[in-house]
Amino acid sequence: MSTEYAILFEEEHCIECRGCVVACKSWRQVPLGIAWRRVGRIWRGAYPQVTMASVSIGCMHCVDAPCVAVCPAEAIAKGADDGIVRVDQAKCVGCHSCEAACPFGAPQFGPDDTMQKCDLCADTVDHATEEPPCVATCPTNALRLVRVPVETKAREAAVMRKRVSG
Repeated sequence: MSTEYAILFEEEHCIECRGCVVACKSWRQVPLGIAWRRVGRIWRGAYPQVTMASVSIGCMHCVDAPCVAVCPAEAIAKGADDGIVRVDQAKCVGCHSCEAACPFGAPQFGPDDTMQKCDLCADTVDHATEEPPCVATCPTNALRLVRVPVETKAREAAVMRKRVSG
């Protein structure tokens, strides 16, 4: 059975401290105005039965990543051994096709108009022994780095897609 890395989010544990956002920006020196990980609120229902849930979201490293499929410059690739979706900014032409294709808003564009996003800190963290800073800093363990079967990862992404789309 094939497995891939994923960051799982457990909304019942999230206290919206935004430690994951700060850790990501600080560790990776993400410029102002760009967020590889975001924390937000999802409101559902109508008065008087309104509910609110917190969500921490970044690139989901989708099993069938739509950003990879639409990139005309082949600047985005999915790792066959780890499932991590990476972008080669040197190849990116800034067409924003990936931005339109991504249901999670993961692609971000800086001043040079090339795409950037979470890569699970793949080049700086040994996933076998370490967690990415966003996960490691979470005081309530709402985020967990796991290696899961592809089917589980696809199911988790579908749940998150449903959460964020309302």
